[in-house]
Amino acid sequence: SIMVGIFAYGLIVVYTHHFSALAGAFALGLIMWPIVLRTSEEMLGRVPTSVREASLALGTPKWRTVLKVVLPSAAAGLTTGCMLAIARAAGETAPLLFTALGSEFISFKITQPMSALPLEIFSGAQSPYPEQIQRAWAAALTLIALVLALTLVARFVTARRSI
Repeated sequence: SIMVGIFAYGLIVVYTHHFSALAGAFALGLIMWPIVLRTSEEMLGRVPTSVREASLALGTPKWRTVLKVVLPSAAAGLTTGCMLAIARAAGETAPLLFTALGSEFISFKITQPMSALPLEIFSGAQSPYPEQIQRAWAAALTLIALVLALTLVARFVTARRSI
C-alpha cells in the first residue's frame, strides 16, 4: 500500500502541486481494484455453465443472458467483493499520508487536503496530549466497528444468496 501511495503521489500530487481528497481516492481505488476484480472473476466463474447454456438455448442473446441470468446469480458474491474491498481501503493509512495529507478542518472540496479516520488515528496516536490520544482511540474503535459491520453484511449477503 505504500507503493500505491508513492505512485499516486508521483502521478497526481506532483502533477497538480497539492494534496487532495481526489488523489487519496485514486490511491484507495488502486488498492481496491485487484480485490474487486478477483472476487468478480471468481463469482462470475461460479455461475454454472448449464444455466448460461439454458438461457442461450432459449434464444436469448449473450448480452441479455449476462444481464438477466449471470449477474443476478453472482450478485451476492459481487456485493461481498465490493464490501470487502471497501473495508480494506477504509483501514489504509499509508496511501492517504502520501496523497490526502489530512486536515484539521472539515472540507467538502475534493481538490483540498482532507482528513480520514486512519489519518486521525495516526496523528492522534503521536500526540502528547491525552485528549488527542483519546480521539485516536475513539477513531480506531469507530473504524473497527465500520469494518466489522461491512464484513458481517458481506457474510450475511453471501450466506443468504449463494450460487
